[in-house]
Amino acid sequence: SACRLCTMRKLPSILARTLTSGTSGSPVLPDMSEVRSRLRDIVGASTNWRDHVQAMQERKALHTLLAKRQEDLPPRRMKDSYLEVILPLGSQPEIREKYLNVHNSVRFGRILEDLDSLGVLICYTHTKQEMQPRSPLSIVTALVDKINLCKKIIYPDCDIKFTGNVSWVGRTSMEVKMHMLQLHDGDYSPVLDATFVMVARDPENKRPAFVNPLVPETPEEEEIFKQGELNKVKRIDFSTASLLKMAPTAEERNIVHDIFLNTLDTRQEGMGTVSFRSRKLPPNSVWMEDAKLKGLQICHPQERNIFNRIFGGFLMRKAFELGWATACSYGGSRPFIVSVDDIMFQRPVEVGSLLLLSAQVCYTEKNYIQVRVHSEVYDADTREHQTTNIFHFTFVSENEVPQVVPKTYG
Repeated sequence: SACRLCTMRKLPSILARTLTSGTSGSPVLPDMSEVRSRLRDIVGASTNWRDHVQAMQERKALHTLLAKRQEDLPPRRMKDSYLEVILPLGSQPEIREKYLNVHNSVRFGRILEDLDSLGVLICYTHTKQEMQPRSPLSIVTALVDKINLCKKIIYPDCDIKFTGNVSWVGRTSMEVKMHMLQLHDGDYSPVLDATFVMVARDPENKRPAFVNPLVPETPEEEEIFKQGELNKVKRIDFSTASLLKMAPTAEERNIVHDIFLNTLDTRQEGMGTVSFRSRKLPPNSVWMEDAKLKGLQICHPQERNIFNRIFGGFLMRKAFELGWATACSYGGSRPFIVSVDDIMFQRPVEVGSLLLLSAQVCYTEKNYIQVRVHSEVYDADTREHQTTNIFHFTFVSENEVPQVVPKTYG
């Protein structure tokens, strides 16, 4: 595989998609283990935890390779960053165990890890400088904008193919679109589409760094690029419209008031004692405060990324699994993931942290369950809690689920 990676480095990215194997002569796509080893090569990450301090020191010298202005970097095309990667669940049964869940389908948390690694490699492919084996950029996941699934079941014994490329570029950030397909009867059929936003920072991961501009070539690419721009504007609007900064709209106020009236204990009315405190649960409902699960992770070195922080894909997998368990215990039947939205990476998680996860059902409709997972780190020395991520998962349950009802304004 090391030999194949060397070939990959020399080939232009268009050819890198079809690496040829020396034996059969048929094209062989890189797999997920090659994606991760390629990432380690690009940043010069150490494979030994005890050597990581020196590896990070060596990265400091790469500061001189950073562009002073974005205009100094050569523009790139969408096809320059296009990658195809195989997950050979069908042809390599030995890797199946890691991806298998108890329902004999693929663990979606593992797919989240793979998408995160691939998204970073796609961005490194976009920003690659021809003569430099190591990249001065630290590229990290800022946001999972959206993941939509069009298949309920991902089979554990059929090959999976991931494809993706950079679809929009700002000054220091890149949007990546990825697709996952699975082999059935000789054809690859779509399973999911994902949109990630990555940010580039300096070699020490301290300050933003410029990335190569992106030039759309066809009307279709223009459209994709325009959509990326709209996504960015939407994100800015969304963050400024947060309830912590802005009052609810008239429509939102009416919804909240209707929920409140629906939970008033009207039996008290005859006695003239209806109050804010006399609340009752409507039929076939659950108080939101009773639809929670919590989890704790100790962040071991094994879960670190190439920058010796905890791997974002690991955080997503853990949050997803807690979210799934919450939806499962709430709905009383097996939930299926439908969509992942707005995962914001607010701060990195250090190795050795205590990671506290709390999942809560926050909305239901018919068979659908929306779960919000809040993740925070606890620093035992300072006794401080800091939010690292907020995750939103939408599940569909096999049966109709009770309605979740908030009790407090919060």
